[in-house]
Amino acid sequence: MSKLNVPKKITNEKLVDLYKQMWTIRFFEEKVDQFFAKGKIHGTTHLAVGQEASAAGVCALLDKEDKITSTHRGHGHCIAKGATPDKMMAELFGRTTGYCKGKGGSMHIADVDMGNLGANGIVGGGIPLAVGSALTAHMKKLNYVTVCFFGDGATNEGSFHEAVNLASVWNLPVIFVCENNQYGMSGAVKEMVNIEDIATRAKSYGIPGVVADGNDIIEMMNVTNEAMERAKNGEGPTLIEAKTYRWKGHSKSDAKKYRTRDEENDWKEKDPIKRLKELLIHESIITEEQAESLRKEALKEIEDAVAFAEEGPMPTKDDLLTDVFA
Repeated sequence: MSKLNVPKKITNEKLVDLYKQMWTIRFFEEKVDQFFAKGKIHGTTHLAVGQEASAAGVCALLDKEDKITSTHRGHGHCIAKGATPDKMMAELFGRTTGYCKGKGGSMHIADVDMGNLGANGIVGGGIPLAVGSALTAHMKKLNYVTVCFFGDGATNEGSFHEAVNLASVWNLPVIFVCENNQYGMSGAVKEMVNIEDIATRAKSYGIPGVVADGNDIIEMMNVTNEAMERAKNGEGPTLIEAKTYRWKGHSKSDAKKYRTRDEENDWKEKDPIKRLKELLIHESIITEEQAESLRKEALKEIEDAVAFAEEGPMPTKDDLLTDVFA
């Protein structure tokens, strides 16, 4: 078992896997960024480079039967919940070998077999769906928890307040994870919310609100573990606010003129991957050489995913209406 202050189910081997997983998430997103710039992937994309610890830390505590709902910035959630980068990359390339046969793209990847109920292009759109999933577990007496990821901007949507209220009233097994990356599009959170911590809003609904360092994977695992125990013990929902930062703009067309380079550099010093690497080396769990080997393994996995995507077939005219319901 780990010598660190982590939940019991998190072993040293799991920590090493999580280190590699965060590199996999970052390399996936950096590769996607490159391909969009070259015009090889169409549509748009929203990247979460710099936010890897919140996705990896939360999902590290989940079992296969536990569910998640994701956001338009959800590549990391998908990988952390068990999705394979090859099918994800194929989806972005519009190939039939992708998770949604190339029809969903970046904002609509789903992997129901692994408990990923899907990303969502609507801000706050996944929050009521997560509560619906938790209601299913409650009514059918199923022992799974649903985690709902959303951004700071979504907490100003009516769907957030309605869903959290219902989850509280019905005492549902759901964990609300707000990834506060400091900006909703170009709007700074301090200009959109008149409270210091979004987690304070939990008080309005009589549930715990927890503020966590979203760039510290150890802290994210610990707060998630507490919320999981609460949910599975029938004690209802928890709102976790993970304070983090997106290194890239809102989308591929964002020039980021609303923030300073100094601010960006300050947050990059809190790089969650670097922090975990330094911790693992300090605790003698891995060496510098092993860390570099894991980084290279993650990069190779993404390069293989690109090759898989490029080799996949494009949809035919006969495929256009398949699996389309409206």
